[in-house]
Amino acid sequence: MKFEVITMGRLGIDLYPLESDVRLGSVTSFGRFLGGSAANVAVAAARHGRRTALISRTGADDFGRFLREELERLGVSSEFVTTVDGLPTPITFCEIHPPDHFPITFYRHPKAPDMEIMSEELDASAIAEADLFWITTTGLSDEPSRTAHHEALRLQRDDAISVLDLDYREAFWNDPADARREISRVLPSVDVVVGNLAECEVAVGESEPDRAGKALLDRGPGTAIVKLGPDGVRGFDSSGVVSVPPVEVEVVNGLGAGDAFGGAFCHGLLSGWPLAEILRFANVAGAIVATRLECSTAMPDTAEVLAAQADWR
Repeated sequence: MKFEVITMGRLGIDLYPLESDVRLGSVTSFGRFLGGSAANVAVAAARHGRRTALISRTGADDFGRFLREELERLGVSSEFVTTVDGLPTPITFCEIHPPDHFPITFYRHPKAPDMEIMSEELDASAIAEADLFWITTTGLSDEPSRTAHHEALRLQRDDAISVLDLDYREAFWNDPADARREISRVLPSVDVVVGNLAECEVAVGESEPDRAGKALLDRGPGTAIVKLGPDGVRGFDSSGVVSVPPVEVEVVNGLGAGDAFGGAFCHGLLSGWPLAEILRFANVAGAIVATRLECSTAMPDTAEVLAAQADWR
């Protein structure tokens, strides 16, 4: 099968509390979901009808089995998700404190299997045939994953789209300067870069939207997307700047909104829409998921996004 979208990177178990405004140590019940940014974006793209696959690794344990089965159930091929003996499938806990406080605790010790993606196990023909390839900064934080990500970008054909999600997680890096160095190395190899203001500051040292967008473009990508949280989103390319206002919703859990945005963004890019239309569509997709507890299983399909977009105009 030729995949339209291939994402590469983080995959694990999300344990979300079924209680709001409770400290993690006091939570008594959790919901279990497929998680990890690259996996969530793949699921979100699949919900828009895109043939999608994930490149990742899990532990050789029952959580890993669940994740591979759940990917397939949610429309994402697990063909390129392999197991690593001796490393447990990672678990992520979060706290739910709406509207804007969702602390995350990662259990990825001694090392997450998705950091063990190796260049030699990449399917060169599948990557070369994909129309869009999505990676995250997390995958650049350790070897052999870092080298495998660069190799995967090299395998892409010239007319395909490559996207870097800045997805900076402090817990995965010894120092922000290390992340900036690795982001600087990869930016010339991607067509699109997506991140929020805090991530832009790590990537290029700028947290003012227009300066951040210009700095990202100066590093090589043809398009830069700067997410502004409650102030909407701004897109930058050779034709100028596009600003899209926020969608006002009552937030339940903000953690999956960015991944829903990402999957919808992939769909818009592959559909050939103008940048402003892509950003409006992706913004609404993110807002829908922010009103729900879970991430992967909460991703809307195209019809739901379009209906919500019509209602919120």
